[in-house]
Amino acid sequence: MPIALMYHDITTPGHDDASGFPGPSAARYKLAHDEFDRHLDRLAQLGPEPCRFTFDDGGVSAMDIADRLEARGFRGSFFITTDRLDTPAFLSKSQLRDLHQRGHVLGSHSCSHPLRMSHCAPTQLFDEWSRSRRVLEDILGTAVQTASVPGGFYSPQVGQAAALAGLTQLFTSEPTTRSWTIDRCTVHGRFTVYRGMSAADAAALVSSPLRRARQAGLWTAKKLAKQLGGTAYLNVRERLFRRAYAPASP
Repeated sequence: MPIALMYHDITTPGHDDASGFPGPSAARYKLAHDEFDRHLDRLAQLGPEPCRFTFDDGGVSAMDIADRLEARGFRGSFFITTDRLDTPAFLSKSQLRDLHQRGHVLGSHSCSHPLRMSHCAPTQLFDEWSRSRRVLEDILGTAVQTASVPGGFYSPQVGQAAALAGLTQLFTSEPTTRSWTIDRCTVHGRFTVYRGMSAADAAALVSSPLRRARQAGLWTAKKLAKQLGGTAYLNVRERLFRRAYAPASP
């Protein structure tokens, strides 16, 4: 399977809340339009299918993203937070159908995007996956079998609930080329793309094992901080991102 890159939205600088979840923590993963174009142009130099392009949350910028992908012969995998459908800054049901007809993959990103999905009870995990899957299938009129984990909070229980809900492909935020199977659901790693990452660096995530190992090392340290810090880690993270990504005062 090609290496999977995890993107989110593209927005105009200073208008980050126009697509996807609001706030500085989400803005960390939102690229400017020209920034994204540079990424695509550099990745296109690696070949016709250099990687798997994945996009979390279901922000309305998916329509703009799809145009840019298609202009270069690419298609994307868009993972949708179904409770947000037909709400401001998120995709509508008709837009989902349009993306599907254009050859893009549509999958679940849960119903409600829990803050710490790996801490949800088994019944809630199953509901998040099964209900979001049913919503998407009703809209698209076809089976939906792919999903991605919100917030990077994966656990074996999250994977087991996905399998129980009938999902066969689950993408995490773990930066690894390894895939593994849990109860007939194949789990895949992805490499995260951030705002400010150069096009050369994004391409290196695909072409350079050393660059991938570097992100994996940082991710392991962050995972430990998440486990030890819990909600305190999230609060500190939010404050840091607010300083870095909050809109400038007029």
